[in-house]
Amino acid sequence: MADIYANARSTSGTMLRVKDINPMSGMCPICIEGCGVLCEIGRSAFRGREVLYPDPAEFGKSTASSNKDYLLDWSHLQIMVDVRSAAGIEPDPDKATFPEVNVESSVGGIPIKVPVIIAGLGSTAVAKKNWDGLAVGAAISGTVEAIGENVCGMDPKAKFDSKGKVTYSEDLKYRVEKYREFWDGKYGDIVVQTNVEDQRSGVDTYAISKLEVNVIERKWGQGAKAIGGEVRINDLDKAIMLKKRGYIVHPDPENPAVQEAFKNKVFESFERHSRVGMVDNDAFLEDIDQLREQGAKKIFLKTGAYRPAVVALTLKLASEANIDLVTFDGAGGGTGMSPVPMMNEASTPTVYLEAQLLRAIEILSKKNKHIPDIAMAGGFVNETQIFKSIAMSNLGNKPHVKAIAMARAPLTAVMKSKHYVNLAKEDRLPEKFAAMFGNRPEQFFITSMEINDKFGNDSKKLPWEAIGLYTYFVDRLGVGLRQLMAGVRKWNLELLDRGDIASLTERASKVTGIPLLEDFEQKEMENILG
Repeated sequence: MADIYANARSTSGTMLRVKDINPMSGMCPICIEGCGVLCEIGRSAFRGREVLYPDPAEFGKSTASSNKDYLLDWSHLQIMVDVRSAAGIEPDPDKATFPEVNVESSVGGIPIKVPVIIAGLGSTAVAKKNWDGLAVGAAISGTVEAIGENVCGMDPKAKFDSKGKVTYSEDLKYRVEKYREFWDGKYGDIVVQTNVEDQRSGVDTYAISKLEVNVIERKWGQGAKAIGGEVRINDLDKAIMLKKRGYIVHPDPENPAVQEAFKNKVFESFERHSRVGMVDNDAFLEDIDQLREQGAKKIFLKTGAYRPAVVALTLKLASEANIDLVTFDGAGGGTGMSPVPMMNEASTPTVYLEAQLLRAIEILSKKNKHIPDIAMAGGFVNETQIFKSIAMSNLGNKPHVKAIAMARAPLTAVMKSKHYVNLAKEDRLPEKFAAMFGNRPEQFFITSMEINDKFGNDSKKLPWEAIGLYTYFVDRLGVGLRQLMAGVRKWNLELLDRGDIASLTERASKVTGIPLLEDFEQKEMENILG
């Protein structure tokens, strides 16, 4: 997103009066007093800090991301298909068919049926509203789902002892149990993510000891925002409760003037912020040791797209602490609520971030240090992006990227599924949709027969939106990935390597080290031709 759009953004619902925009400021060349259009400046004059965020009225019903062009994305790499032989299967055309491709992976020692996991979806309302579809969908897809930060702290029914430690959380308990209701106990697992506030209130201890959670994930941030987590609160009593629990709430809900303004609808929601995390090397290592002593079987780390030196430090500490999986989240992805300018203009975009990470892995590998499994996040939506990220991460042995972490995409699959099922119940499906796919969920979810065959009578207990997520993860991404892998003649995910992709632009080649297509396999061509 160039600065020509700096004064008009779809995320904030702003626009301009004319088309020939000043490319430097993004303002109309002539700004007139009688203009009835709200640009960023105009709306900011009325609503101030509200305009930093995606439309507040849509909070809890939407997700948001950046829309800036970072000059390098996965489309700048091309998959190089082959016709010679087959790897990972007997080279027999009757056996080496694309459905036989194995797309299973493992993250931190946890097997998953497809190389996608769901990143931390926590206290933001859109995650809570769609939890059943997300949790059950992840479980039946055979993959990992992380419960995000601040769930206990936001839970009105949570109980805390005199030291401020959580002893019960109905919300966290429900989220864990909903996933496990259809979990097979082998593929995937439920993860509890913790930030600064969560650690202070002992969420990890509660999750391990009371809910028997196997995996704890520490969080240092995410690609969409480098500061603490934010949500909007449209209830005064809840805003006061959160302030008393130690959160940063703006404006101050205990201020009588603020309360009066809220009642008069000068503003309709409070902001709740988490604190900015700080990294102390020794404290981090001690913390990980303590988690293991408490009974954590696996420990993950989620980090944002910080500057290169922090990427190196993160990997170094993860290595020293024997972390099982680190998720690196690049700019360009999204969130439930992050400042729009931060999503666009801060943090390292995903392809650049993976290139930095691989350089750090090379250095540690030469020293024979522990390299944790890696998940990449930040704007992934399809199988071609997944393929390229995994292939790019193979530095000679096998790919270091074991899975792609997603949040917005699975949320979209679940929200869209739920919406269309409700439309079907109300007989309000779009005419074209019904004509193409049918007017009943049993018809328009293409995997419904597969689900019935797999779960029998229990399939009736599955939310339709969970089947929507399964269809997206398994039937779209899984099958699409199998087709691509068969195209490069590799029948196992661990066989993908950097030789399976070529750069289409000089920038892509410079950043990733992947040769340009015009330079690709030139010596091999000469050798073949003698």
